Amino acid sequence: MDPENARPEQRLEQFRAYLAFLVRRQLDGRLLGKLDASGVVQQTLWEATQGWKDLRGRSEAEVAAWLRRILVRNLADEVRRLGADKRDWARERSLEAAVEQSSANLAAWLAQDQPSPSQQAMRHERMLELAAALAQLPDDQRTAVELHHLEGYSLTEVGERMRRSKDAVAGLLFRGLKRLRELFPEEPA
Repeated sequence: MDPENARPEQRLEQFRAYLAFLVRRQLDGRLLGKLDASGVVQQTLWEATQGWKDLRGRSEAEVAAWLRRILVRNLADEVRRLGADKRDWARERSLEAAVEQSSANLAAWLAQDQPSPSQQAMRHERMLELAAALAQLPDDQRTAVELHHLEGYSLTEVGERMRRSKDAVAGLLFRGLKRLRELFPEEPA
C-alpha cells in the first residue's frame, strides 16, 4: 500500500515508537514515574488523527515535525497538570527545543551526507525503524543506550542517572547494542 494514500491512523502509527523515544528523553526519572508517557503518545496520535485533514505537508519529515509540535504541547500540558501551576511559556519553549534536539540526536546517529530528497526520506524511515528497535530493548538497556549514545553522557554519568555502577552500565550497553544490531541491521532490508 502506498503510504501517501494510507488512512491517517495507519500512517501515524509508524511514529508511535519515535514519539515514545522523544517522551522518554525529555522526562527525568521523577516525572517519568508520575506521568503516563504512553498516554501522552496516544493523545498525540489521536489529536493528529483528528487534525489530519488540516495538515498541509504529507512528507515523512513534515508529519514528524507536526507530531513533535503536538507532542510538545501535550507534554507541557501534562507536566503543568502534575505541577498544577500556571502556564510557563519559557519552560514550554525549552521543552520544544529539547524535543527537537532529541530528534536531531536520533537522526545524527544515522547521519550520512545524503543531499537528495530520496536519501533524506530513506534516512527518516531508518530513524523510525531505529526508534522502533530501541523500543524493543529491555528498559534498562534502552535507557543506557539512549543516554550514552544519543544524549552523549559518559558511562559514569549514565551510572549516576540510573543508580548503577559503571561496570553495570557497560554490561547494559554491551547487551543492548548487541540486541540492537540484531533488530536494526546496518543495511536496510
